[in-house]
Amino acid sequence: MNEEFAGLPYRPCVGVMLVNAAGRVFVGKRIDNKEGDAWQMPQGGIDDGEELHPAAFRELEEETGVSPDLVTVIAESREELLYDLPDFLLGKMWGGKYRGQRQKWLLMRFKGEDTDIQLDAHEPAEFCEWKWLEPELLPEMIVPFKKRVYRQVLDEFRDLI
Repeated sequence: MNEEFAGLPYRPCVGVMLVNAAGRVFVGKRIDNKEGDAWQMPQGGIDDGEELHPAAFRELEEETGVSPDLVTVIAESREELLYDLPDFLLGKMWGGKYRGQRQKWLLMRFKGEDTDIQLDAHEPAEFCEWKWLEPELLPEMIVPFKKRVYRQVLDEFRDLI
């Protein structure tokens, strides 16, 4: 990590592992990634004063169009998971105020239909396409600096999927 940014805090964030009845995980292809295939699960910042579950429902609905009545919360990660931004993103993301993210993850079961997923539910859209993925493939789909976190999320939730 670039020493100039080492003293910065981590951005508080929530992530959602959304699984369907078949045990597959929702991933969306990031609309803003110039390097090509960057897929991820829904995630985003927790606003000041916002609680974890409301933040997770808000992020899920903004990014996928899936409303809270279409999911059941199954589990919450035991601890926050941290990742550092790579040097080429430091000082550029989130106004340069953070060195990375500290994420609390929720596992949710999707009770709706695929037609309930609307990537354009909120402007600006985060994803340009989506799919259901076998859980074991998750770490291969994510950008390199998030792979460790995705492996930890998968390891923690695997038996509940």
